[in-house]
Amino acid sequence: MQAEAIDGLIGEMVQAIKTRLEVQQARDPVMIGIHTGGVWLAERLHKLLAIKQPLGTLDISFYRDDFTRIGMNPKVKPSQIPFEVEDRHIILVDDVLQTGRTIRAAMNEIFDYGRPASILLATLVERSGRELPIQPSVVGVRPPLTHEQQITLTGPDPLNLIIGTSKQETRGTS
Repeated sequence: MQAEAIDGLIGEMVQAIKTRLEVQQARDPVMIGIHTGGVWLAERLHKLLAIKQPLGTLDISFYRDDFTRIGMNPKVKPSQIPFEVEDRHIILVDDVLQTGRTIRAAMNEIFDYGRPASILLATLVERSGRELPIQPSVVGVRPPLTHEQQITLTGPDPLNLIIGTSKQETRGTS
């Protein structure tokens, strides 16, 4: 999927997020993107939603439940939450939701900063393969992928979605 189509999905996500915030009567929300693709997406959503507070970012590497199995990510970035989390309405953004484990790790880290009033989960892609009961509030696209296929957001500019049969293939490193 090319940049123009992704921009269209992002526009639809903005409208869906606005509607969800109105229904929840969530005033003055904040946004947190999960490194790396979630931050790229969050930067665009944050700007289009005109959120007043700066964008927060999370690197959930140390919160993963498979940390000992996959080892340290050599590109660990510090998390930055430049606002109070306590009693805030948070829009949590990630690029691809599959197992739910990244979102679980992100929520664990957020709760280390305080107890939010609510968390609205926005993902560009939702695919099958859920291992935890985590569902997004707003989704850009739900592509029909086989179990063997991988999907990766590349960017940051332009944003593209690439489907392949391995992570290396979708990142162009095969």
